[in-house]
Amino acid sequence: MSRLERVNALIEELEAEAARERPPEDSPDVGIIMGSDSDLDVMMGSKTGREGAYDALTGLGFEEVTDYDEPPSARFSFETYVVSAHRTPGLMYAYARTARARGLRVIIAGAGGKSADLPNMTASIAFPVPVIGVPVQEKSVDSVIGMPQGAPIVAVDAGKSFNAALAAVQVLALEHEELWDRLVAYHESLADDVAEVSSRLHALGTPAFKKQRD
Repeated sequence: MSRLERVNALIEELEAEAARERPPEDSPDVGIIMGSDSDLDVMMGSKTGREGAYDALTGLGFEEVTDYDEPPSARFSFETYVVSAHRTPGLMYAYARTARARGLRVIIAGAGGKSADLPNMTASIAFPVPVIGVPVQEKSVDSVIGMPQGAPIVAVDAGKSFNAALAAVQVLALEHEELWDRLVAYHESLADDVAEVSSRLHALGTPAFKKQRD
């Protein structure tokens, strides 16, 4: 299969899925797209770096959809694709245009480089489905947030796809009490972590705490 044929096959798959009627629990709630697989460490998360959108969603009980015909057992799920605004514009258009029909409620879009156009172009096509942009690099920030009035996009700071995923779940939590409770529990766990660290620091003293931590 040629490259063009592979792209067309993906487009046909998205369009076929959009034409199906599925209950909400059998379709992904969140879509994660990135301009290149080189963005994966930022969008997924890396053991040597900060956590990413994949980590945030799975930590909140979401499961990843890898086969539309065999959706995961979890009530809330997400999907992940590489979609290049410049190299596969047709795929980007199909992904954004079919998002709502395929069950997506929020899209997280990450892109790097100075021409990080995937998030804002996706936002324009998928509107009014909310799109949360992730500048993969510092130099991508202006490109991601540079939308004209009337064409909104929400964006996080460079590299912080974890926050983008939390924001996506916040949107869903307005309709799902279960997600609301999970977010509250997560937020409370952050306070617990700070309190535990603060107590250890005070009890051990600064030099001993630093030595133990390092």
